[in-house]
Formats: sequence, structure tokens, C-alpha cells
Amino acid sequence: MDQRWRPSPGYLAIALVLAAGGLALLAFLWLTSGPDAGANGPAPALAAAGAAVTPAPVSQPAVAPTSSAAPPAPEGDADPTPDLRSYVARGEQPTMAEVITRLHQRGIHTGLGAFNPPGTRPPLVGLAVPEDFPLPKGFVRHHQATDDGQRIEAILMFAPDYQPVDAAGRAVALPPDRVVPPELAPPGLPLRRITIPPPTDSGR
Repeated sequence: MDQRWRPSPGYLAIALVLAAGGLALLAFLWLTSGPDAGANGPAPALAAAGAAVTPAPVSQPAVAPTSSAAPPAPEGDADPTPDLRSYVARGEQPTMAEVITRLHQRGIHTGLGAFNPPGTRPPLVGLAVPEDFPLPKGFVRHHQATDDGQRIEAILMFAPDYQPVDAAGRAVALPPDRVVPPELAPPGLPLRRITIPPPTDSGR
């Protein structure tokens, strides 16, 4: 009869259970305290705390897009101020008198519009005033030029705010153009009227 010892089936079952429990315990300890434990992310409690203090995103005010395109200038350049191209067609070559007349027709009396068209206001003719003659109070020199640019000798005129009076203190009537006539000229002034030079060949 064979008398060799054989393990009881009950003991084998208990041993297997203990071995499995030990392996499970070792695996749990390794996962919770091993060198890579922190690589799996923060603990649930810490993660929840971090989520609680996370600031809410700040909303930025909406900014409407701006257009960089500027409105076209009336003359096709960068300056919106009207100039002569606003009144003269492309390729047209009007005379100075025509340009000034167009400006006046549109109610513009500044710049070139401050002048009368050439030939429409002839030079004033009056008493010549030498440059070295001392002018009394109330008199002024009036300088002029012809349409073709020739300088005209200065004439004597009454100042805009001057009103002469006679011996009795009564106001003396002045000519509408305020050009001083010979009878009202100051003492010592040579009574000589100016002459208008004829136009030059370039001005014809």
C-alpha cells in the first residue's frame, strides 16, 4: 500500500486564496505608493479643489471691424478740398478771366475768386504820388498793375476810415472810388495824373 503524503484539497484551496490576496495587496500598494503614482494625475479631492478655484474666463468686449478704405476724394487725390480741377474739365484750357468768372458764378470770392476777371475792372487813374512824398493823415498810396503784369505808378486815395471836413466842420462829399481829386489834394503835392502803360506783346 502507497503511504506517500498527498495535500488535502481543502488546504490547496486555502493556499490559493491566500496567494491571490497577497498578490492583490502587493498590486494595490505598488499603485498607490510606487514612483509613478503621481503620474496618473492628482487625487480626486485635489482635482475637485482645483476645479473649485479656477477663475471664470473673462469675456472680451466685441470690437466691430473697421474698414481701412477711405472715401474717394472729389478730385481723385488725397486732398478733399476743392481746387481748380473742380471747375475746369479735363483737357480744357480756359483763360484766367473764364476761371475767375466761373468762381464768381458759384459764389466763390476767395483765392482767385477775390480778383475781378482781367479787363473787367480797368486801373484807376488819379494823382501820382512820389515815393518820397510824406502823406498827411487820411491819405494812402494805391498800387496797381495792368492785366499783363506791368506795375503802375501809385495814385493818391482817401483812407477807408477817413472823412474830410470843410472850414465849417461839415463833411466833404468824396468820390465813390475814393480817388483824391486835384482840389482836395494835400498841400505840396505836385498835381500830375498817372498814365496807364500800353499792353506788351506777351499780354496781347
